[in-house]
Amino acid sequence: MPDVRGRIRGLAVAVGLWSLVTAGPALPAAGSAPAEAPPGPAAARPEPGPVESIPAYDVVLTIDRQGVLHVRETITYDFDRGGEHGIERPVPYRRGDRLYEVRNIRTSSSTGAPARARTLRLLNDVRITVGGQGHRVTGRQAYVIEYEMAGLFTPRAGRAELAWDAIGRSWDVPIDEVAVRVQAPVPLRKVSCHAGTLAAGTRCLRDRDGPYAIGFTQRGLRPREGVLVRVRLPKGAVNAPPPQYAPPRWDGTWAGTAVLGVALAAGMLVAARAAGGRPLPRPLPRRRSGRLLAAGGALAVLADVADDVVPRGPWAFSLGDLSVAGLGVILVGAGIAGAHRARRPEPAPTAPREDYS
Repeated sequence: MPDVRGRIRGLAVAVGLWSLVTAGPALPAAGSAPAEAPPGPAAARPEPGPVESIPAYDVVLTIDRQGVLHVRETITYDFDRGGEHGIERPVPYRRGDRLYEVRNIRTSSSTGAPARARTLRLLNDVRITVGGQGHRVTGRQAYVIEYEMAGLFTPRAGRAELAWDAIGRSWDVPIDEVAVRVQAPVPLRKVSCHAGTLAAGTRCLRDRDGPYAIGFTQRGLRPREGVLVRVRLPKGAVNAPPPQYAPPRWDGTWAGTAVLGVALAAGMLVAARAAGGRPLPRPLPRRRSGRLLAAGGALAVLADVADDVVPRGPWAFSLGDLSVAGLGVILVGAGIAGAHRARRPEPAPTAPREDYS
């Protein structure tokens, strides 16, 4: 009996090979790009969305005889089509326990964009917002931010050192090119510049060297990357004041601590008697009096903390006698309110009515 299945299988293989041979020249070569479809509504590709960037960032750092750093930043910002109200530049006034002084802030724009400056102390930075809230800008705009930094120099044995991030590390857009120029009233012999992250950086390209001014350039910075400049001057070159430190501290005395201890003891006594069902001391102040005491204590704590926070920032707070006394008053007021809740009489159980019908 002839092998019908084998003949059919052989015929199919032959037809498949012939199709591959005849259609081979029409197939695209391996690794080649497919032919583009003719332009039309169905083949139209969406355009890539615009990306904001900083094409150029120019910084001039000028050191004067008093150890003050005069900063001039010219930021060329490329906005997307939607536009923004402006830019924001955080400048640090505190790093750890070290305090700096940011002063004489001035802003402008060479392209006519709104350049009104608004400042806000938030956490460890002075946030400089440049622009107009009621006006959006698009395209490429240029902003100039000028300010002074005092307290940056650190005295060492026979020298004074300065370390400053020329552009900061808060920009969330790429920066195409950065140029930093350092100027001083004395010859600059030891100046360095590193760009990138704190963990991994690269040396900036040195440009336009001179006895009293040194320039650096760097290209292709990614978001959140900075440019750290270090300057070492001989002792006596500048009249740099000693650094200022303001660690958070406790400066309460025994008087305030005693008030807090008495308040804690009284509050614990009232809570224990209420929990055990024993009668509370009479006459008990009104619940409204307890609330007023708690509110007054909270205001005392806020006043004590704000005494340091307002002039020097949130991390310069201290807790003194006014704070501990305020905490004590808060505890007394809370204890009075809690005692009134404990003394609230429970509703008497109602007996079921009997039916005599």
